[in-house]
Amino acid sequence: MIKKISLGIIGILLLLIVWNFELVVYGIKQARGQLNIVWNARPVSAYLSDPAVADSVKIKLQYIQKVREYAIKELGLNDTDNYTSMYDQGGKPVLWVVTGCKPYKFEPREWNFPVVGKVPYKGFFVEKDAMQAMEKLKKDGYDAGVRTVGGWSTLGWFNDPILSSMLNRSIGDLANLIIHELVHATIFVKDSVEFNENLASFIGDEGARQFLQYEYGADSEEYHNYLKEVEDERSYVAHILRGADSLEVLYGSFAEELSDEDKEMKKQQLIGKIMQELDTVSLNNRNFFRNVKGYQPNNTFFMSFMRYRSKQNNLDDIYTNKFDQDIRAFITFLKKEHPFL
Repeated sequence: MIKKISLGIIGILLLLIVWNFELVVYGIKQARGQLNIVWNARPVSAYLSDPAVADSVKIKLQYIQKVREYAIKELGLNDTDNYTSMYDQGGKPVLWVVTGCKPYKFEPREWNFPVVGKVPYKGFFVEKDAMQAMEKLKKDGYDAGVRTVGGWSTLGWFNDPILSSMLNRSIGDLANLIIHELVHATIFVKDSVEFNENLASFIGDEGARQFLQYEYGADSEEYHNYLKEVEDERSYVAHILRGADSLEVLYGSFAEELSDEDKEMKKQQLIGKIMQELDTVSLNNRNFFRNVKGYQPNNTFFMSFMRYRSKQNNLDDIYTNKFDQDIRAFITFLKKEHPFL
């Protein structure tokens, strides 16, 4: 009887593997890529004690530890071993993320994964695999895009290391990134990527502001530089989200008999106008747009802003009116409301 039950279980497992073969292969590749990074990461303490490591690197690593300690002790984010080690990328990207969206509607292509649920992006540790996935999306009729990322959370499956490319960021941007990713390791809602990312962005912005004020003082150059960076970011985001609203109105106006060629022409004309009008956005630092100058994006570009930034005003209303801008109380409530995996 036990032998029959065991064989039955094995048979079921084999059927599941065959049925989800593509997902299983993808999961193995992702685990291998992540483990390679984790295994080859060195403890921060090893970098700090190594005389061959540049002082500029050591200063940034010590700074990250201060941000991490503040996020845990003052903000109330979960205490994990995240960002207590660093992986040297050798100046190369390590993760590519592929996204897809319907061409005339802001409806993302979603992938369903165990535990985390539906996710509107797919990561790859091999660039070739990412490019192939993007091309497949295009063949399936989606707007598609691929980008490298400077940080991500494994949601507790691994201890997330610092990536060496993070050290190139400004101190405000770096604090924001670390806090953003630590939020993902504290609060997570299944099938709600837009909420998760908007929340991490909101707490990243505010948490970094409070940390810089605490660390350097409200009159410091470091603090005011960060406020200017955030102001520029918000002006940029507001412009792109307004553009997304205009595109949504355009897509809704398309008659059924309108050809795809005409739809595409109208779409590209409006996107070109949105990007050209970036020159009208008031900024503290005009170099802020250097990476998008002359860029003609598709729907995936606008979807990324909706995913990360479209609910900031709603979160600010809750933060201000319900929690009187007490960020620790805000986070404590969310931890109870949406406990981590």
